[in-house]
Amino acid sequence: MVSATDLELALDRVRACAAGPVPGVFGPDAVTWRIDREAVIFLGAGRALLLQLAHPWVAAAIAEHSRTLADPIGRFHRTFDIVFAMVFGSLDRAMLSSRQLHRRHSMIVGEMPVAVGPFAAGSRYCANDIPSLRWVHATLVETALMAHDLVLPPLSVEERERYWAESRTFGALFGLAGDDLAADWSGFAAHMTAMAQSDTLTVSPAAREIAAQIFGGARPWLRLPRWYRALTASLLPERLREGFGFELDARDKEAADNALRWIRRIYPKLPDRLRYVGPYQEAQARLRGEPQPDWMTRGLNRLWIGRSQMDVRGKG
Repeated sequence: MVSATDLELALDRVRACAAGPVPGVFGPDAVTWRIDREAVIFLGAGRALLLQLAHPWVAAAIAEHSRTLADPIGRFHRTFDIVFAMVFGSLDRAMLSSRQLHRRHSMIVGEMPVAVGPFAAGSRYCANDIPSLRWVHATLVETALMAHDLVLPPLSVEERERYWAESRTFGALFGLAGDDLAADWSGFAAHMTAMAQSDTLTVSPAAREIAAQIFGGARPWLRLPRWYRALTASLLPERLREGFGFELDARDKEAADNALRWIRRIYPKLPDRLRYVGPYQEAQARLRGEPQPDWMTRGLNRLWIGRSQMDVRGKG
């Protein structure tokens, strides 16, 4: 468990290595800014969600404590609001977001309704449990880089190591200590491989139901394009794809391949104002000393985080 005291100790470590009060935890020279500013990371949003759902504790917590099915757009906004505030917010904003996330997680506790994988019926789960936090953090880190590399030139070995070092700092915002995370990228990659093969990741009935509602077109007004569903399925480990009941036929693969081909051709040519997410553009305006983001950045923020401005006045 990550207690409030554990979190504050982790935040002390973040503060000590942060870029500064205005640039925030990472700053413009960070590999994390370079990756997370790209709108194309949305290509991995479905994969990250499904990998999280594949952990039975996470699936149970979402099924019993989240409004994901009733308000999927709201969940999208809340998730990106938290992540972008940690990455692109001022230092005060990142700290505030970290504490808000911990308080929200402290209320998410319960018991497994049925036995799933190695988890017995009636066993306790808590969103501030270290294995759960570590897995959610891992899905965000790995998937952001995977989505980036699908479309843009992949990182070098050195850049990948820098990205992982920064991701360990990102993990501290969840309250994770240094010993909770791999020391280097190869260790992280080995952890992800082991998790993919472990029965710790077992698709529960609750996970399948949530995935079917979101990806299966049960809500016509939120029907995802065929190519996006196919791409998401193709990015999953095969046994998890089968666990969720996703099938990839020739038409699915063709739809995903055609979409990727067009995205790779068009996306790098987009102007920065369309290509980079609103919170990154707000962060750049903050570095320039502008008191508020302009109208276009506010509009992009509404798309990504559901409100016009990421940063807030005052300390967290």
